[in-house]
Amino acid sequence: MKPLNLLVFLTLTVMVWACSKQVAGPKGAEGMFEQAEYEAAITAYQKMLQDRPNDPQLNYRIAESYRRSNRLKQSAAYYETALENGLVSDSAQFYYAYALKANEDYPQANEVLNSLIEDTNNTTLANVARKELQNLGELEGIKEKNYYEISTVGPLNTAAAEYSPMVSKGEIYFTSNRSDSKIFKTTGTPFSDIYKAPINGVDVDISSIEMLGDLINTPGVNEGTITFTRDGNTVVFARGSDGGKKSTKEVNLYLSRYNDGEWSEPELMSGVNSPDHWDSAPAFNRTGRTIYFASNRPGGRGGIDLYAASIDANGRYGNPRNMGNDVNTSGDEMFPFVDDDGRLFFASTGHAGFGGLDVFVAERKDGKTAIRNLGIPVNSSEDDFGMTYTDRTHGFFTSNRDGGQGDDDIYSFIDNSPDRKVINYKLTLTTLTPDSLTGANISLNNVALKVMDPSEKILQETTTDDNGAITISVEPEKEYLFLAEKDDFFTTRLTFSTIGETIPADQLTEEVTNKSYNREMVLDRIVLAKSIVLENIYYGYDSANIRDDAAVELNKLVSLLEDNPQIKIELGSHTDSKGQDDYNMGLSRRRAESAVNYVISRGIDKNRIRARGYGETQPIASNSNPDGSDNPEGRQKNRRTEIKVFEYNKDTGRMEELNEIEQQTPNPDEQ
Repeated sequence: MKPLNLLVFLTLTVMVWACSKQVAGPKGAEGMFEQAEYEAAITAYQKMLQDRPNDPQLNYRIAESYRRSNRLKQSAAYYETALENGLVSDSAQFYYAYALKANEDYPQANEVLNSLIEDTNNTTLANVARKELQNLGELEGIKEKNYYEISTVGPLNTAAAEYSPMVSKGEIYFTSNRSDSKIFKTTGTPFSDIYKAPINGVDVDISSIEMLGDLINTPGVNEGTITFTRDGNTVVFARGSDGGKKSTKEVNLYLSRYNDGEWSEPELMSGVNSPDHWDSAPAFNRTGRTIYFASNRPGGRGGIDLYAASIDANGRYGNPRNMGNDVNTSGDEMFPFVDDDGRLFFASTGHAGFGGLDVFVAERKDGKTAIRNLGIPVNSSEDDFGMTYTDRTHGFFTSNRDGGQGDDDIYSFIDNSPDRKVINYKLTLTTLTPDSLTGANISLNNVALKVMDPSEKILQETTTDDNGAITISVEPEKEYLFLAEKDDFFTTRLTFSTIGETIPADQLTEEVTNKSYNREMVLDRIVLAKSIVLENIYYGYDSANIRDDAAVELNKLVSLLEDNPQIKIELGSHTDSKGQDDYNMGLSRRRAESAVNYVISRGIDKNRIRARGYGETQPIASNSNPDGSDNPEGRQKNRRTEIKVFEYNKDTGRMEELNEIEQQTPNPDEQ
């Protein structure tokens, strides 16, 4: 049950999934061929061939019957015999090359195509042949094995055809002609219906396989690919003609919705289907507001193209649009599927492939659409199509390659591509405060936390739990600023970065990798008149100038005052014992004033900070050693800057917030 290979210069013939009702034709091989009863025609032609084995017309008819019934590989020998015995046909020569490609005889296919280009007067055919030569030239670049692992889905497959898997609400849906119903004379196989079975991951409960009811499956009519919206409440599927007067002539898409515990009668999607043309292989996008499908309607690139239709305000799909030249070619594009990342998977004969249909993925990169062949082992020289993911790394597809149960089979896959591996970056923040008795840090619960970017744009607001902890998801290669706030405590900042922390994709071994970080934020209680030493606010000997390292720390003080508008502070400066007492007192006052002026220059209200010099009156380390010698380290510590809160108004911060809101609120009288 292989998909057909159709080109713009040839007429579309009935396809396996075309779902058309068989039409009885006049007796005889030619009548069977004209009525698309290809299996019966092959039998009739082969009987005639016994007496005329080299007859070019008989061999050509058999080749065409095989090709049109999706058995391109079997057609190669008959095309060859027909051409070697005098058949003159550009299209036969082209399809012979295509059949050689399907049999992996790439050098001979290349030779036939070059000969065709040289001899034909058909410009359209010559251009298509050149494109196919280009595709053959790209084979080496796609032969390298990729990260996919594939397995046949065992007993789900039979000697009949199983294809187009689709997973919804814990069940796998697929199309098969496994029933013993009336024979479809185009292929000599039963008509196709849609089945379902329970599924767990990629494990199928084959004991519970069942055919869908009459609402979907119609006796004596082919049903094709099915798709569901993510919530499972809307279904679209392909159905062929039943031959009735009110029936469409071709394959069309039908829609049914689930309401009040039952499915509605399927309706023809009139806004999507094209009268008298083949429309099939539907697939919803992630939101269900767009549906993709395949069609051979006029105006495309040739053969079968992919289209998209969107839902309107009335809940109806319409305005179909061609997916464009990046995706569609002069060959066939069909069986679309959109994964959770918005990647479009589809099958094509027109892009560079191994033979028959290959599976491709289209991704938007830097504003452009990049098309990539999924390579081996997903693709082969046979037909490979119907790709669908059940999660980020698992899914199903269809192939009629050797080694299966027969005809089309459903395969499962694991996508081990590094870019499919998930990395969760988690940061656990713990808010602490010094214990008033021991000084050891203890947990501080229910602290308000703002998560911001470096420009201080708020990304998230949350609160630590009863243990003072919270875990936040962070992104790779990003910088963050955290602000922790609680009444009666200094608001505290923390910068955090994941830049340079990304795990290289080729080092990932698990489907999901968790990378965790832990940081602590210590909030000091606001206590009036309690001294807090500003680290690294040091001065050179006999100097009041602000050093570069001191400026860095004073900037932190600026942030402290900005984050805590409810406090006013005293900035006190201390000296060591060198020099006279009066001189040191004056020097410390100049140093304090220098620091305060710097803070004010950074935008802090001068009424919120005052300077005071303490000279050498309050040392925190000895200026000399026990033997009377100089102690430089101790003197450096004494040349320090401290702050004390001299006023704390809890309502100040709230009033500033209210004032800001009031300023942003329009005055009704001014409107």
